[in-house]
Amino acid sequence: MPASELAATATLRKDTWWLEPLLIVLGLGGFVVYTTWAALQGAHYEYQNYLSPFYSPTLKPSWWPWSPAILILWGPAGFRLTCYYYRKAYYRSFWWSPPACAVRDAHGAYTGETGFPLILQNIHRYFFYVATAFLIFLWYDAIYAFIFDGRFGIGLGSIIMVVNVALLSMYSFSCHSCRHLCGGCLDKFSSSPLHYRLWRMVTTQNESHMLWA
Repeated sequence: MPASELAATATLRKDTWWLEPLLIVLGLGGFVVYTTWAALQGAHYEYQNYLSPFYSPTLKPSWWPWSPAILILWGPAGFRLTCYYYRKAYYRSFWWSPPACAVRDAHGAYTGETGFPLILQNIHRYFFYVATAFLIFLWYDAIYAFIFDGRFGIGLGSIIMVVNVALLSMYSFSCHSCRHLCGGCLDKFSSSPLHYRLWRMVTTQNESHMLWA
């Protein structure tokens, strides 16, 4: 193939490399649409002892006329938006930068995350602390979901809420930021065996971080 034709070709791959980006656009895009709708409606988020995770904790100051979810979702959303796995997912699928291995980038120039606004992705480790605080509220809600009229009970919603917060916890504590917190800041592991053991535990889970995400 002449060099001029090769330069104009996105890729020489013959497989369905476009399928994974397409599925991510449909799945992640659908999730964003649903969460936006659920957060903005500002209603039907609480039933008996069940509270929607999008509204936990529920903040309803008298001066706030819109959905209470808007006041809190910046925390979990910021954690996911700056997550290394999600960055890879939406960079490839939505921006085609690049869409797959051995496929040409859709953009003419590459600057990485050195300029605004992508340089703000570096605050991911701080969003980890924010997300951890939200997990405390979600675990409280999950436990409270087993209390019916002052008595212990189990409903389908109780199980769903426990599974939800358990998966969120695995996602959060398998994060690269948690791994760095446990041991990545050390110059040598021999100086702190406890940090090393924690780092090894998180590293093992970090290998499955994409699954928890």
